Amino acid sequence: MAMLEQYGLLLGLAAGSVGFVLSLYAIARSFGKTRQEPGKDVPASAGQLSRDPVWVRYHARYYGYALLFLAFDMEMAFMYPWAVVYKQVGLVALLDMGVFLAILFLGLLYGWSQGALRRQ
Repeated sequence: MAMLEQYGLLLGLAAGSVGFVLSLYAIARSFGKTRQEPGKDVPASAGQLSRDPVWVRYHARYYGYALLFLAFDMEMAFMYPWAVVYKQVGLVALLDMGVFLAILFLGLLYGWSQGALRRQ
C-alpha cells in the first residue's frame, strides 16, 4: 500500500468513527429530550443530598499508594512493547529491561522502608 493510500484509509476510518458517534448522539437526542430540573446538578448520595462538601481533600498517605500504582502501571506499559522487540534486539534489550526493573525495585524498597505498604 502506498503512503497516500494509507493516509486515505486513516482519514476514512477517522471520518467513519466521527460520523458513527454523531449519528448515535443524534439518535439519542431524538428519542429522549432533556429537561432542565433544579435538583439535577446537585451532588447526591443514594438519593439524599450530601452533607459533606463535594471537593474533599484526600489524606496524604494515599499519594504513596497512587505513586506505587503508577510505577507498576508504567512497568507494564513498557514491558509489552519490549517483549515484542526482544527477539530482534537481543541482549541489549534484556540489559535495558534489567536496569529499568532494578530502578523500579529500588523504588519499591524505598516505599516499603517508609511504610507505604503497611495497612492502616
